[in-house]
Amino acid sequence: MPENETHRYGIIDPASQNGRRYQVNQFVEKPKQGTAPSNLAIMGRYILTPEIFIFLDKQEKGAGGEIQLTDAIQQLNEIQRVFAYDFEGTRYDVGEKFGFIKTTLEFALQNEEIKDDLVKYMETKLNELKVLNL
Repeated sequence: MPENETHRYGIIDPASQNGRRYQVNQFVEKPKQGTAPSNLAIMGRYILTPEIFIFLDKQEKGAGGEIQLTDAIQQLNEIQRVFAYDFEGTRYDVGEKFGFIKTTLEFALQNEEIKDDLVKYMETKLNELKVLNL
């Protein structure tokens, strides 16, 4: 994650690394800009033990005035080891409007059944914008 975007995501403070796996000191949800312990973002894919429900049941509002799973994971991390994995692949952020649109277009363009129709539609829309000088 670029440093200037770490305040938008949950971030890990790694203790150690073994290949792509990290032992985690701390999980921090949306740290204030310039305070992130690393640039390793939490990407929203989890394998959690049942003990997570102990903490989720008692969770109060955190960053953004929302109940944060990251806060519960940090509490779990205090009683048992929690690891992070540096995944390979493309990351899509559907938690914001433009990210959702980009993700939808990426997947639609990979679908042979609708790809050609979508490209034609996009070309039509782009041409309309050119005519309107937008």
